[in-house]
Amino acid sequence: MTLQPKKWFQVLRPISPRANLVVGCLSFVVPLLIWALVSYVPWIWHPQVRITDPGSVDYLQIGMRMAKDAFASEVADALAQNRKPPEGVPANPIYLPAPHEVARALYTSFTTPPASQDGNWLHQSLWHSIQIIFWGFLISSAIGVPLGILCGTYAAFARLNEPFIEFFRYLPAPAFGALAVAILGIYDGPKITIIVIGTLFQQVLIIANTTRKLDIGLVEAALTLGAKDARKLLSRVVIPGILPDLYRDQRILLGWAWTYLIVAELIGTMSGITWFITQQARYQHFDNVYAAIIIIGIIGLGTDMLLALLGRKLFPWDRSLAKTA
Repeated sequence: MTLQPKKWFQVLRPISPRANLVVGCLSFVVPLLIWALVSYVPWIWHPQVRITDPGSVDYLQIGMRMAKDAFASEVADALAQNRKPPEGVPANPIYLPAPHEVARALYTSFTTPPASQDGNWLHQSLWHSIQIIFWGFLISSAIGVPLGILCGTYAAFARLNEPFIEFFRYLPAPAFGALAVAILGIYDGPKITIIVIGTLFQQVLIIANTTRKLDIGLVEAALTLGAKDARKLLSRVVIPGILPDLYRDQRILLGWAWTYLIVAELIGTMSGITWFITQQARYQHFDNVYAAIIIIGIIGLGTDMLLALLGRKLFPWDRSLAKTA
């Protein structure tokens, strides 16, 4: 069986499982390949020189990086004065480590003690950040899901709440950081609050819109069969009818919560993965910085994939969930 790329671009048509696997792998392989080319092929970029032998230049040290023109000037000066010229190899800036360096850091970050006594291990920082996300999104969902369903079900309730929610969702969540610290202290309370503010109002509007898309025929059928009680309509018709779409909305909104994490952890006492990244950048351990960022992506993507698989088990009749799994 051969892959036929032309069939990958048919309008509103799914691709085959094999093509889906190939294209999915390419989405990671292509950026990694570009990164490798920029890192390992000297003539693609490499705007600096890494010193391998300082020669007769006093201020140069082995491993030091400098601009190519400055290095060329030092070589020319040394040769003009019959001194030993410095030697070096093409290199990228220190803030762009090569893939193998980041891969090594992914391992050593979990096995090497922190550089400072007050630092945390990577796994400790990650666990703290995961708890911030968990509690922030849990509180947001406990308020946002019921409110969104009610707004989508009852027009009068939506009119009472949505104008204010529309106004509030344009306010940047970090703007409430100082107020959150004043009320809740400098530890985890303000961080969780920022996650809640950043996701709650979007959550209400998205879920309300999802609820409005419910097939009205289901409600009319229930009314015809005698379901007059509003609570029964909600619990037996509306909520079951939107569950697959609601589940998918929550998967998307969970990713939204992760985007607020770094900003949230800067409020009050810096903690979690933000503290780890900041500390590593301070010591110019950018391979560890990239490793931490990649770990966040792996955790987020892995969580989403697990939720997608769970969604296929919970809602086997929903095709849209099957496509996103």
